[in-house]
Amino acid sequence: MKMAVSDFFNFFSMKKIYFYFLLFLSVRLSAQQLSIEPAFWWSGMQESELQLMVYGSNIADYKAAITSPHVYLKESVALESPNYKLLYLDISKSVPETFDIVFTNGKKKITIPYELKQRDPSRKNVKGFDSSDVLYLIMPDRFANGDPTNDQLPMRMPYKVDRNDPNARHGGDLKGISDHLDYLHNLGVTAIWLNPVLENDMDGGSYHGYATTNYYRVDPRFGSNDEYVKLIEDTHAKGMKVVMDMIFNHCGSDHPWMKDIPSKDWFNNLDPYVQTTHVKEVYYDLYASQYDTKQMTDGWFVPSMPDLNQRNRHVAKYLIQNSIWWIEYAGVDGIRQDTYPYADYQMMIDWCRAIENEYPNYNIVGEAWYNNPVGTAFWQKDSKLNNKENTQLKSVMDFRLMGLAHSAFFEETGEWGGGLRNIYEHMATDYVYPDIYNVLRFLDNHDTDRFLPEMLKNLDSFKQGITFLLTIPGIPQIYYGTELLMNGNKSRSDGDIRKDVPGGWPNDSVDQFTAEGRSELQNEAFNFMQKLLKWRQGNEILAKGKMKHYVPQNGVYVYERYLNDKSIVVFMNGTSKEASIDLGRYTESINNRKTANDIISGQQIQFADKLVMSPRQIMIFEI
Repeated sequence: MKMAVSDFFNFFSMKKIYFYFLLFLSVRLSAQQLSIEPAFWWSGMQESELQLMVYGSNIADYKAAITSPHVYLKESVALESPNYKLLYLDISKSVPETFDIVFTNGKKKITIPYELKQRDPSRKNVKGFDSSDVLYLIMPDRFANGDPTNDQLPMRMPYKVDRNDPNARHGGDLKGISDHLDYLHNLGVTAIWLNPVLENDMDGGSYHGYATTNYYRVDPRFGSNDEYVKLIEDTHAKGMKVVMDMIFNHCGSDHPWMKDIPSKDWFNNLDPYVQTTHVKEVYYDLYASQYDTKQMTDGWFVPSMPDLNQRNRHVAKYLIQNSIWWIEYAGVDGIRQDTYPYADYQMMIDWCRAIENEYPNYNIVGEAWYNNPVGTAFWQKDSKLNNKENTQLKSVMDFRLMGLAHSAFFEETGEWGGGLRNIYEHMATDYVYPDIYNVLRFLDNHDTDRFLPEMLKNLDSFKQGITFLLTIPGIPQIYYGTELLMNGNKSRSDGDIRKDVPGGWPNDSVDQFTAEGRSELQNEAFNFMQKLLKWRQGNEILAKGKMKHYVPQNGVYVYERYLNDKSIVVFMNGTSKEASIDLGRYTESINNRKTANDIISGQQIQFADKLVMSPRQIMIFEI
């Protein structure tokens, strides 16, 4: 067949166009197969170095270049897996812009746009939670289901939604929390701490959130990233804060890093498997062996939670950046860091410094679970009990108080032990903390027995525990449902201490978020807690005041909080008997006052030589 010259050139042009179309399509498809974490960043940050983790088929074979005149490529790192490339960018002179990252391998070329956003100037001034706050801990899966359409979604790993199975997902989500912000605001808490909300795409569901499979994505069964941001904005609009739960020590075994391991030193003890001993005392034990120390820190928490190696500088940078990204992106007001002593000691110092550098008024509380205050205090910033480098960790959790509370407020107080005598002795050890006002105090949480082991017949123990929690130095934390007398025992199952709130699901027969749905006793408990929480808001004596207490006598524990010329004096009868109290012993706190207002009863009390208290009675005097 003959072809005219014009036809030939037309054909050639079409072939050329077709060739470039295929090339464009190929590049486009290749680009779509690449992922970059974080997906965007901000100009104007204190930290001048930005790490980008690029993932895609054989991306290590590609050379990277940056098109921006304001951003400099400092380092390009290929890992042992050919599918990862780490780019370290100098953004010290960056401006808000979108520039291209160009990957080339011979004639192959992939172009990816990357955005540096304009930083919100208010972010750097975010004020973290402090002793003026009361944190309310929520397990999202068990609080309320505001959007049933996200219950069963196509995920990589199989799971089920079954409210009758304590270990399955129940369907609670961010929308459910958002729907009940008025309830929380009305109760009087000032901050909500959510158990981890990031993707946990694990076999079985991992409803608790502590096995992360994507550090930059909210689990879609809870909602979207945008919904998380909206929840925080709505919470802020009501004058409350949000604390984000993070986990640096480990990820979930179904994280993509376990499917395609970046490098053999990305994790500790991949082969053979080593279980941590959980013996955290090795940090301050003068006699600890290197063997025990290494097994504690480098062993896996459980087989489904691979131990990340934070000594790897790339892992450390990734985790530190991720925290900053969520603060900057979502506006979270504080961080609770899980399994704090299990992660690398030096890396956690670097993390605290990085956060404080970007956000000077921020607060982080670390879960350092010890049954003695010495072990806990070791981890707080400026601790004199720590002969290692300063941890820089501002806040720690008083697990010892939690352990005592489960018995102390339920048993008789003796002259030499039991009941409130044990509480007194614990408070006498507060001197070990360099900053007692930054110690998180709590009666229970998602990992412990509920403060209330069973449904109560009366509220004596409940009221004493709540009163004590809300009137001592530190940052109080309340576990969701306590105001509803929710009870549970961990020995039965984790699900027993993580029950659904009745009324949080569309078809629930009762709604305990409303007074009408609660029993008379539950309403009494709710109203009591609400009264104290509202009274505590803006109360500088409780937030900043010093404490003085008296050795319990005849089962009665008395302590004072004071600031300048004002004070609050608390009387607690820790026995099932009437108590007659000689007020002369407490002259230095009562200060010769003849009358005082009792916050509990709302009545004015006349002080005489004696004060008579009924069994288990509480009195809170403003003096």
